[in-house]
Amino acid sequence: MTSKPILGPYSQGDILRLGAAMAVTFLVLPLIIQSDYWYSSILIPWLCLALAAIGQQFVMGYAGQLALGAAGFMAAGAFALYNIELRLPWMPFPLALFFSGLIAAALGVLFGLPSLRVRGIYLMVATLAAQFFIIWTIDKFGWFKNYDTSGIITAQDIVIFGHAFTSPLEMYLVVAAVVTVLTILAINMTRGSVGRNWMAVRDMDIAAESMGISLLRTKLQAFALSAFYCGVAGALFAFTYLKSLEPVAFDIKLSFQILFMVILGGLGTINGAFIGAGFILLFPVVLNTVGNAWFHGMIDATIISAIEQVVFGALIILFLIYEPLGMAKLWEKLRARTFGMSAVRPTVPADLAQKP
Repeated sequence: MTSKPILGPYSQGDILRLGAAMAVTFLVLPLIIQSDYWYSSILIPWLCLALAAIGQQFVMGYAGQLALGAAGFMAAGAFALYNIELRLPWMPFPLALFFSGLIAAALGVLFGLPSLRVRGIYLMVATLAAQFFIIWTIDKFGWFKNYDTSGIITAQDIVIFGHAFTSPLEMYLVVAAVVTVLTILAINMTRGSVGRNWMAVRDMDIAAESMGISLLRTKLQAFALSAFYCGVAGALFAFTYLKSLEPVAFDIKLSFQILFMVILGGLGTINGAFIGAGFILLFPVVLNTVGNAWFHGMIDATIISAIEQVVFGALIILFLIYEPLGMAKLWEKLRARTFGMSAVRPTVPADLAQKP
């Protein structure tokens, strides 16, 4: 049986796992990892992409709206933070990061309006317009790039309380702190009344509306919070991982990668965002390492890249057929068998929970 909540929406097991995760994040990893490569190339992008995947979970996994274009909101957040830091240098970095997320959230509300009239593939096409519109606007109007003609803008340093966080370890700690806070808030929302409203609209919007749930407020709330998380993730992605700003870094390929993270990780679960992001990020690294070790560089990089896409496509098909709840469900099953704990079902529609 699942343990009862003892602190808000958290059970004793939740608190223990959350404490263990925070201890590993802030105490263990900084002590055992001394290589800057792990921070700058693995951990930082993993946390940023996982945060964007959480935002995608809000609108797809919980609210049930088929949306695409997360990378566009990431670009909006990144360039919003750049301009805030440039034009309002007195503003503290945490506050500037918050406002960059709010700017992305405003765009999320704007492009979430079609969800009131269309759904399914038509909604995906409508939200895909956000991807192209935001990138086109940044490219077209030089003000967003401070009229820089080089095409690549160097991101400002992260300064908090007068200290510049420039080393990979320091930037990792900043990203980890932001992701931890937003993840806890995401758990609170999805387990509270906000999440229940989302799931009611997802499962049957007509019945939800008859129960007094406002479809307008609920859907736009999901799009706004999704864009907010993506905007903050994009700002951190640009300032800590890329260390530069260029619209091409937030192309449609990144939006599809975030979509794959949600599908492979597991719809309707926060854990799935982290698991899916880790898999999408690490699998190409593992594939290149294995290819070079076995074939000694005889396989061209383009072939390895094509193999990555084939494997991703095959895994998506297999998971949708045999395990629609994704890797998060597999992890829960493994944990249940290993530690004798009851697996917690991710909050997804009932039809997905049934195997064919």
